[in-house]
Amino acid sequence: MSLRRISTFFIAAALACTALFSHAQSYGTAELIAKAEAGDADAQQTLGVMYQTGQDVPPDMLEAAKWYHLAADQGNAMAQMNLGMMYNFGMGVPQDYVEAEKWFRPAAEQGITVAQLNLALLYSNGYGVDQDFAEAAKWYTMAADKGDLTAQMSMAEIFYVGKGVDQNLTEAAKYYRLAAEQGEGVAQFNLAVMHHDGQGVAQDFAEAVKWYGMAADQGHLTAMYRLGVMYEDAQGVPQDYSAAFGWYRRAAMEGYFSAQNNLGILYGNGLGVEQDLLKAGMWLNIAEKISFGEERDQIVMNRDSVVANLSEEQLAQAQAMADKCLESRYRECE
Repeated sequence: MSLRRISTFFIAAALACTALFSHAQSYGTAELIAKAEAGDADAQQTLGVMYQTGQDVPPDMLEAAKWYHLAADQGNAMAQMNLGMMYNFGMGVPQDYVEAEKWFRPAAEQGITVAQLNLALLYSNGYGVDQDFAEAAKWYTMAADKGDLTAQMSMAEIFYVGKGVDQNLTEAAKYYRLAAEQGEGVAQFNLAVMHHDGQGVAQDFAEAVKWYGMAADQGHLTAMYRLGVMYEDAQGVPQDYSAAFGWYRRAAMEGYFSAQNNLGILYGNGLGVEQDLLKAGMWLNIAEKISFGEERDQIVMNRDSVVANLSEEQLAQAQAMADKCLESRYRECE
């Protein structure tokens, strides 16, 4: 599980707490405290939110945990979820994943999406419970089917690799599409790959171009590179070297060496851009310097072929241009 996803859970919980504070608007703080002390679970939950967020009372995680606990013991689903979060992160209570699972579960069973997500996370990682990918998939599915983006991404990954469920590329594509339609760039890229390769969906280069384009517009470098390849090879779009050049250049300027290689080749052959062997040599030198393995060996071959007719002085000039581009962090590459 990535740190990004853990952060997403925390943010979702914080937003849920903030939304619940509206309950306090109906009462003064003193009246709310009186209702909480009299055993009103909603008031106890709201008071917990107030102490956690420091709204109208001094922030106090111990007091927040106390009031959440009282409300949670009465079956208040949001208090159970918030109490689970406090145990999950050690806020106002010692960090205890066993206790976190204990409180996430009843909240999840009452349909609280954030609790379902966090319960799935615990089972995915074996925090406080035996690691159980099937149980994680069960809770992710509940949240995903209600439109939760993080859960949709998790289910797509689970079905793609067959972790806790039978591998099912059709289901993986389904969940990637749901997440992609919500604007998730990684989902858009993965869905494009599946359309390009015919994984879980019919092979469709035009669909691949569509989703690569959406991901590329969000800054996904591999999507930019693959769009360049598709325009160059006329896959799903008419052949357009100028468009290929544009996408390669965008990725190249962000340090994507495969795009730098292809950009150098286009400069060398005058495809989509006026032929410029110095710039070709520059980009291929840059790509050679930051690449590795077999791809680096291929880049060296490409460079040596493209610049074969340059003089020693021109070769030195292309190298100097490459050094300047790298030293400026791609700000001085023209």
